[in-house]
Amino acid sequence: MVAAALDEALAVGRIYAIGGVQGSGKSTLAAQMAALGAQRGLRVAVLSLDDTYLGLRERRRLGREVHPLLATRGPPGTHDLALACETLDALRAGRAVRLPRFDKLRDRRLPPSRWPEARDVDLAIFEGWCLKVPAQTDAALRRPVNALERNADPEGVWRRFCNDVLGRDYPALWARLPHLLWLQAPSFAPVAEWRWRQERAARATRTDGAPRRTRSDIARFVQHFERLSRHALRVMPATAERCLRLDARHRLRGARS
Repeated sequence: MVAAALDEALAVGRIYAIGGVQGSGKSTLAAQMAALGAQRGLRVAVLSLDDTYLGLRERRRLGREVHPLLATRGPPGTHDLALACETLDALRAGRAVRLPRFDKLRDRRLPPSRWPEARDVDLAIFEGWCLKVPAQTDAALRRPVNALERNADPEGVWRRFCNDVLGRDYPALWARLPHLLWLQAPSFAPVAEWRWRQERAARATRTDGAPRRTRSDIARFVQHFERLSRHALRVMPATAERCLRLDARHRLRGARS
């Protein structure tokens, strides 16, 4: 699968996008493609939508001005879209650029001095959980999808804000992604467990005293992504340029191109 994805990416242009819900394997596939590309003598840069999250101060401002849930990173409205677009434009043009990096355990973007530099890349892989996912209809926003929305967003202010931003502002970023490979999870059911495994793996490599989150913390965190993730699972297999269907153990069960 890795070799096929790399060959496809090189055939479609300098920017290649990988999408899928949390824990579906986007980062792993991107890293494997970059490693294989390096073996072939290629320069491959990897950038994540997550690396363009707004800083905690900016998100807290949104939380005060719009809705408290916007202090939590993740949904549309919590990304620095200008940074994402500028970085992709530089990569597509072959210009030297520093790639932003976000420390998820400390919930902050690293300072630019710690961003790796990419120059003269043959391929740039951009991965993210909601890439090219369209906004929902107004009717779809009326009912909460989980306890977080029922208890923390009973009037729907947060979800409507995120949906409005997704439909209004994110298409400029999507326009920079000519080809999307979508990793289709079997359902939303395994996402919390997948995300918990990611958290444990990330913590295992850190010795700097970064804050630790519990399984229940992760379960609540995932609820911020649930609405749009369920929507994506319904619509993206038919709209992405290529779709790989996975089972709950990340095994390939089918493909569409």
